[in-house]
This record gives sequence, C-alpha cells and structure tokens, in this order.
Amino acid sequence: MIATTLARIRYAGVLGLLLVPALAASATLDALTSKEAANGLKAALSQGIDIAVAQLGKRDGFLLDPKAVIPLPSAIERAERAMRLLGRGGQADELKIAMNRAAEDAVREARPIFRNALQKMTLADAKSILAGGNDAGTQYFRRATNDQLVEKFRPIVAKAVAKTQIAPVYERYASQAASIGLMKREDANLNDYVTTRALDRLFGRIAEQEQEIRSNPLNATTSLLRKVFGAAKQ
Repeated sequence: MIATTLARIRYAGVLGLLLVPALAASATLDALTSKEAANGLKAALSQGIDIAVAQLGKRDGFLLDPKAVIPLPSAIERAERAMRLLGRGGQADELKIAMNRAAEDAVREARPIFRNALQKMTLADAKSILAGGNDAGTQYFRRATNDQLVEKFRPIVAKAVAKTQIAPVYERYASQAASIGLMKREDANLNDYVTTRALDRLFGRIAEQEQEIRSNPLNATTSLLRKVFGAAKQ
C-alpha cells in the first residue's frame, strides 16, 4: 500500500513537470494585454503589406519575378508558337506585358483598402489571428478586403488590357471556347483572369511576410513585435 502511494506521488510529480512548461507556454500569449497583442499584430501586418506592395507594385514587379509573373492564359499559350511562326508573336508579348503592368498599377492601389481593414480589426480578431495558423492574418485580409480589391483592380486591368490588339480577338475566341467547355469560364474574361491572379500573388506575398515574422520573431524590427510574436510562437 505504501509502495503504491509512493509510486502515485512520483507519477504525479513527473506529470506535473511535463505539464508546467505546456501550461506556461499557453499562458504566455494570454499574459499579453489585449492592446499589446492588437498593436503588435497590426504593426506586423502593416509591415508585411508595405513590403508586398513595394515589391509587386514597382516597375517589373510582376514581369521579372518568376514567382509573381502572370502568364498568358492557357488558350493563348497553346497558340503562341503558331502565332510566332505567322509573325504575330509580338502581339502575345504585348498582351503579357500589358497584363503584368496592369497588375503592378492595381497593386499600388491596394494599400488604403488594407489600412481600412486594419483599422476595423477588433481585439478578438487580433488574438485569434495571433493564435492561428501561419497565414491567419493574411486570411483575415482576404476575407475583409477581397471584394473591394476586385472592384478596385478590375477597371485598372481593363484599361491596360484594352490597349492591346489581341485582347478583343482573345475575348471572342475564349467566350466561344468556354461555352462548349474547352476553357474555364473564369479564364475566358481577361479582366477577371488578370485580377484574380494579381490578387493571388499579392496575398501570397503578404503570407510570406507573415510566415517570416512568425518563424523568426527575434528578427522583428521592434521590441513590441518581438514580444508579441515571440509569445505567440511559444
């Protein structure tokens, strides 16, 4: 009986030693004040937005970045070789440049929309994002801003693409191809095609920035960011 009791005490002691670090880690984020958590998160996401917009919104930010460049729609890519043999390859090049220039212009208009979403972020949103996955902040932005960004991007893209000679030809062909199932409907409209891919790349770049600060909080630029994301990482 005494041996059994001693064994239980030893087991409880070992279990306690195992649980204390886990409990301490889970409490670390809770120990932050709501204001600290919200301000740290907003600062980090703001930094990520600035970097993403600066990288993609600069001249050739899309076109010369292998991860960001928007390719020609598949229907044109398949026909590109034939177009070059017929001496019309320049039109395909013109369209690709116009698409990526349009994406650059559109991205530069995204910053105010993101700023507004940051201002509307609640304390509950902030704590949830901090405790969430590596791209929880990016997903918050996607939910909060996607519709506004689409509305902002589409006319910018439409204006740029309309200047190319091949755009009207593509639109006619693509509309027919989509109607009989030879092409995805979302790829049949050049404006939608470019807008969707520009947004995907923008959110992808913001997610990369968020991942970086979550993975390496000690490299953060301010003590508040190091404190908040260091706590969230534990």
